Amino acid sequence: MQHLWAVSLRQSAIFIPNALLKAEAAYALRGTTATLVANMAQLGFGVDENLLHQLNRMLPPDQLELLAALREISGVNKNWTPLVKGWDVPTGETVVDHIMTFFANVFGARGTTLPCGHIIPPGTFPLERYNGCPFCGTPFAQGSLEKIGQGSTLKLLRHWSEADLEFFFTDLLTSKTALDATQMDSLHILLAHFPLPASVDIKMKETLMAVVDALLEKGQAAQVERFFQSPTDILRYLWYKHTGFLQIIEPQVVIRRKAANARHIWKLADRSEEAYQAAKQALKLKYSRKQSVVVARWLNNLAMPAEQICETMHPKRNIWVRFIRALRLAEYAKRSGFDKLKEVLDLFYRRDYPVWQGRLSEVRLRLDEAQTLSLLKQRPGLFARSLFAQMLWFGPDNVVKAFAEIIDKVPARLVFTLQMYARNYFNPAQMRSVKPLGGKQKHIPANPLLKLYSPEQCQAMQAAVAELCVLAIERRFAAIPTDKKTMYIDPQLYKMPLAIGDRSEQVQDRPVALMGTRFAVEGNTVRLFMQWGEGLPAQHLDMDLSCHIAYDKTSDICSYSKLTAVGCQHSGDIRQIPEMVGTAEYIEIDLPTLEKAGARYVTFTCNAYSRGEITPNMVLGWMSSQHPMHISETTGVAYDPSCVQQQIRITQGLHKGLVFGVLEVATREVIWLEMSYGGQVVQGLSFEGVKALLAKLSSKINIGYLLGIKAKAQNLTLVDDPTQADEVYTVDWAINSAAVTKLLVD
Repeated sequence: MQHLWAVSLRQSAIFIPNALLKAEAAYALRGTTATLVANMAQLGFGVDENLLHQLNRMLPPDQLELLAALREISGVNKNWTPLVKGWDVPTGETVVDHIMTFFANVFGARGTTLPCGHIIPPGTFPLERYNGCPFCGTPFAQGSLEKIGQGSTLKLLRHWSEADLEFFFTDLLTSKTALDATQMDSLHILLAHFPLPASVDIKMKETLMAVVDALLEKGQAAQVERFFQSPTDILRYLWYKHTGFLQIIEPQVVIRRKAANARHIWKLADRSEEAYQAAKQALKLKYSRKQSVVVARWLNNLAMPAEQICETMHPKRNIWVRFIRALRLAEYAKRSGFDKLKEVLDLFYRRDYPVWQGRLSEVRLRLDEAQTLSLLKQRPGLFARSLFAQMLWFGPDNVVKAFAEIIDKVPARLVFTLQMYARNYFNPAQMRSVKPLGGKQKHIPANPLLKLYSPEQCQAMQAAVAELCVLAIERRFAAIPTDKKTMYIDPQLYKMPLAIGDRSEQVQDRPVALMGTRFAVEGNTVRLFMQWGEGLPAQHLDMDLSCHIAYDKTSDICSYSKLTAVGCQHSGDIRQIPEMVGTAEYIEIDLPTLEKAGARYVTFTCNAYSRGEITPNMVLGWMSSQHPMHISETTGVAYDPSCVQQQIRITQGLHKGLVFGVLEVATREVIWLEMSYGGQVVQGLSFEGVKALLAKLSSKINIGYLLGIKAKAQNLTLVDDPTQADEVYTVDWAINSAAVTKLLVD
């Protein structure tokens, strides 16, 4: 049940199956229910009336199990002890203290010997202020949470029945956009607990991989073959099982990222060559004959013609060659019943097949506009992805006209992507934020071909794309018959971005939010937190929590190298994790001080100083409350789950550094985003890249805008009262971004 409770909590709900509703419905509130609700409030969760009644029908042991699950998800049982006690008051440590301690340990001077073996000479660090060694960053003490329930806003939860959970399961399977890490984790949980619905139309290839994997683990291999429509589907699954990546990231990209992440500022600690060799070894392919024959049958039974199979394999030819050898496909192609596989391999190795992309590149470089557009119209999705570049290459008029002929065949998510990003793309002064597969976020200059066009022409191209896309979406909505007359749109939906394009790679265990969501600071302080190392043996595992402070003409940092900055205070640098329980770091950000100093933005970051990538299961986020948040003077523990506004858990990735939020000082809002960057320390962050990503997120269509298009196309009247509306769209509905994708009409 704990996993299913975790899935529902992410959607601001509590799942209660009928089997747990053992008591009869009653208006009288039982004592155990009142205690449960009070304890949930301490964690920052409130309940609506319906959920309260359902909780009242649960037996006390089940209520206790639910509370234990919520406490586990909220991190109450983790070790949140930092290096410094009462760390909001600086310890006054300096570089001189570290130098004196270094020489004291080299030459064996007198002083206090700590459990880690280091000698702290008198007159240096104030040891009474530390929970561990201030020299090597090894914690010795472990404290518990002293105060919880300080939050000023409760996150309201509602009841989920078995039908609600099944609807959510179906929404995930049929989502028209790629699932983010949280949704994919929820899908894996649901696939393990429930059978696959009999008739479900899976739209996204990443979703398909999770379904295939679940069926194979349940021994239902006979059902798998029908899901593979092309060799790319098979390759994607093989690569996912081998690496854990749902997208086909080139092996050399993974190897280079692993090596780059293992580089160190100090040459003696550089392990990049070892990481390079280890990554190469890890990516080697090895399959048993039992596994090989299964894949051979998948390829042999594909419905596509052999030439088309080879053309589809061509873009990933190098990876396919490796898999063909590892799976012994040439051997199976000689056997009876594998005639299709034999034909495919024969064509593939002789390269005796046409390549559509090659023909397109040829005619494009010959400036053959008619032939280029004719080829592009054969593949609407690829035409959409290259539309902007083709407009600059050939001029906008004929390209837009040709695209208008096939726009109704383009998936709605691509149509909206074009409408969203046209403004940034056709702005010659706008840096663009891009993220290659397996790479880190990059900011790149505008397309140089924009210099051939005047500002008026650039604006006209942007307007032409936007108008064409909106008209296409209106036509799609207008074609759907409806007998509804009125619609209610929650005002908050005009602030929620549509989940297209930028998806989170990390898991949110608390109620989810979309990238680009703005959180109002509830008070005068924001407290960053980072917890890592739980379940790992004691070792050197140095993760750093930092922030970058941007002013109009200068910048500052608050990190392990500068614990105190204007408006920011760090809790101390921990470099060694204790046995199994993990450890924590904090940064307190004071808004009035930053406002007075003229700060504009504060960027929240974490970095892997050691190890390579950011360690899995690290928990990151920030807290705020209208009321002052407590910091223990005896242990320094400063975590309170009721004050958490946003929290993510690192799962898998190739990130050395990660931006997880930006505080806009003037508006007192925190923008949640997820941006990877290279660099062992916060100084490796380019704020230009952050601004480029913020510009990209700000251009995204919000859900309210999309619903407005629907209302206009279907002649629905917008009303202010949800009880008077035929169609009602609320924040609770929009939290399930997979359900929102039903608006993307194809």
